[in-house]
Amino acid sequence: MASIRKALGKASTTSQRRIFARQASSAPKPRLNVPIDFKTTPLLHHSQETFANTPGLPTDGPSKRLNLFQSINSALRTALGSDNKVLCFGEDVAFGGVFRCTMNLQAEFGEDRVFNTPIVEQGFVGAAIGMAAEGMRPVVEIQFADYVFPAFDQIVNEASKFRYREGATGGNIGGMVIRMPCGGVGHGALYHTQSPESLFCHVPGFRVVVPRSPSQAKGLLLSAILESKDPVIFMEPKILYRAAVEQVPEESYTLPLSKAEIIKSGTDLTVISYGRPLYTCAAAIEAVERDFKGANIELIDLRTIYPWDRPTILESTARTGRAIVVHESMVNFGVGAEIAATIQDGAFLSLKAPVKRIAGWTTHTGLAYERFIMPDVARIYDAIHESLEY
Repeated sequence: MASIRKALGKASTTSQRRIFARQASSAPKPRLNVPIDFKTTPLLHHSQETFANTPGLPTDGPSKRLNLFQSINSALRTALGSDNKVLCFGEDVAFGGVFRCTMNLQAEFGEDRVFNTPIVEQGFVGAAIGMAAEGMRPVVEIQFADYVFPAFDQIVNEASKFRYREGATGGNIGGMVIRMPCGGVGHGALYHTQSPESLFCHVPGFRVVVPRSPSQAKGLLLSAILESKDPVIFMEPKILYRAAVEQVPEESYTLPLSKAEIIKSGTDLTVISYGRPLYTCAAAIEAVERDFKGANIELIDLRTIYPWDRPTILESTARTGRAIVVHESMVNFGVGAEIAATIQDGAFLSLKAPVKRIAGWTTHTGLAYERFIMPDVARIYDAIHESLEY
């Protein structure tokens, strides 16, 4: 760490002004906020040879190059084919949906199992609860996460309480999955950019999942539909539907819910994130480790936001002594606040710096300002430096 502090120009006294990438004339020359190169990012499996690096992925069978919406489609097709209790419905689902995730499923499985609904989110989510209570496995699609709020009463007051109310009967509505595209795309404005995951995390009874890639999405979605005894809110970063392309195993497989994955091991600092911001984090980490020799940063994908994998996060933070949580949704009362509080409580004596949160600013997303609101590489880069030199 001494070499990093020296490179940052930190004196032994605390009175010297800290210098960060956004303000230093001697900052590294390469620009930080450049588009993510999804063709080279290490977060995606560009060949089948890297499957072994991801626990749970089949390594022997054939694979196919898919983007995120195609992998969602593959998972839904697999689930529909493996259990006739699986149903898919929502607005325009029979036509493939806004993002084509359900394309051709009705033709293959029939209009009794894949069908359109009226534009009434509270109605078809309520119907899904009833179906799941009778043993079906309904997968409903909300066109955009921004449109889920009419169904909030059904989610919070009915679905989330179902297993609790059943008590010793063992009744549950596992297999019910609410899918929704979430997050920014650069031009979504007020009603097509929201990431409301923290609202659902406040209510026990649901699992909240956000995949980072096509191979993760397929395994996590199949687990949610076929194995979970709890209903699942499955939030799909819509900017990744076509941007993230990788090799995906063709066979059926599941990945564990509520289990984080250490994507990159490190010793000096832990970066915790999920979904689309993981790519920004990876770019920032690459820049830090390039510009400051000796820095070694760990990157963790939460995958399931609630209930989340506390042991993995606490073990990593206790080992590195520093933590930064990054998410796209607004910073106020967000996922990062819960994680930071848990780290302070469970790993306080191991910390070498305060836990930092880098997230969306606390404001609605105006069309012209979206790119200034979401976390970018420079903000994460600076946060890493600030934590390392604390």
